[in-house]
Amino acid sequence: MIKDEYCLVWEDSFDREGMPDPEKWNCVVSGGGFGNHELQFYTAEPENVCVEGGKLRITARKQERDGHAYTSAKLTTAGKADWQYGKVQVRAKLPKGKGSWPAIWMMPNDCRGDADWPLCGEIDIMEHVGWDQNRVHATIHSGLYNHRRKTQRSSSVVLEDVSGVFHDYELEWTPEAMRFRYDGAEIACFYREEPGFETGKTGWPFDKPFYLILNVAVGGDWGGEVEAEALPFTMEVESVRVSQKKV
Repeated sequence: MIKDEYCLVWEDSFDREGMPDPEKWNCVVSGGGFGNHELQFYTAEPENVCVEGGKLRITARKQERDGHAYTSAKLTTAGKADWQYGKVQVRAKLPKGKGSWPAIWMMPNDCRGDADWPLCGEIDIMEHVGWDQNRVHATIHSGLYNHRRKTQRSSSVVLEDVSGVFHDYELEWTPEAMRFRYDGAEIACFYREEPGFETGKTGWPFDKPFYLILNVAVGGDWGGEVEAEALPFTMEVESVRVSQKKV
């Protein structure tokens, strides 16, 4: 085995019907806006999250729950699987409609919400907002570089029909850099040692394990005005794979 060759360490190909594998995924049950004034309440109900026909389906619906006008789902691997460096590859088809805000992203184990964010770091492998159809974004956040300061390190690209066909969203994360590839083409590379950027923990807190998150938010600071007649919003995920280099 070549030392630098990547080896598969974790995957879900969604080959079971019903709810996602509880040994791999947590279903968040919560609301409150999540720091972005989002409108959904996350549930673990089958109408919001299920596996059907080899695909994970996360669906936001016009449905009142605990004072929220919408329901949806958020899955995480927190406490079950996390990784420091490697490749994360997710094959997904995104929802369509103004107000949808799907994301494939990562957070560290030591983050306790707003008390630690953004110093703890955040890796957004893919984000999309329905009012800007077909444009997808890759972003990293840190104490110095984040959307609250409008200094986030980010890149975006327009793909063909993100809501009609599946696309591959990939992060390759090493101690030196983060490379983002969509359908195999690199759309961004953020280097740890890059002129003009701070390399300490406030600028690069990406030297610790992060876990994976899949969700569909509704509205909020970036999701914007909701086109209610466009709901339900569904993100389908065909596979998730994590690979790391053999030590």
